[in-house]
Amino acid sequence: MQQECKFAGFGGQGIMTIGKLLALTGLEHGNEVVWLPSYGPEMRGGTAYCTVVIADKPVSSPVINSPTHLLVMNRPSLEKFQDSVKPGGCIVINSSLISITCERDDVDVLRVPCNEIAIELGNPRTASMIALGAFAERAGMIDFDELKRVVKEQFRHKPAIIDINMTALDRGAQIARDTAQFVPPSPVTGS
Repeated sequence: MQQECKFAGFGGQGIMTIGKLLALTGLEHGNEVVWLPSYGPEMRGGTAYCTVVIADKPVSSPVINSPTHLLVMNRPSLEKFQDSVKPGGCIVINSSLISITCERDDVDVLRVPCNEIAIELGNPRTASMIALGAFAERAGMIDFDELKRVVKEQFRHKPAIIDINMTALDRGAQIARDTAQFVPPSPVTGS
């Protein structure tokens, strides 16, 4: 079993943080993990993305051209990476900043208004955690409860933000549970 994902958005949206949290959760579960960050020319405001690979055996290469799943927080990232996702994979889209949708019918597309929910929760910086909660629930790469435990551990030195991050993860996961999941088309068979 090996699954790969790419998280992408503007620098400063928390892309590297949520990728690292996903990778750490995979490690805690005893999997082989690769986390590969990539930054555009500008750290804040430029393009940022990371790739996370979680596998039950050693990962042969950290470079993944066709990830199983994709989480995008801005429109340029969707336009750049949507076609690279493997058929049957999952694409989580931050619909607050991305007005277009993915036109593919061979992947599970989940639109989540991350920024609006983050503002509603009282902390706009939690948009990426909402996206991560939705992604974790929908993609199934990791155990959601294990993710929450890892997030608590990683933010133990900032106790004031643990509760809001738990709420953000839960809201994202709830959206993923409340929306219809993708059902792959049946293969056409000859008679």
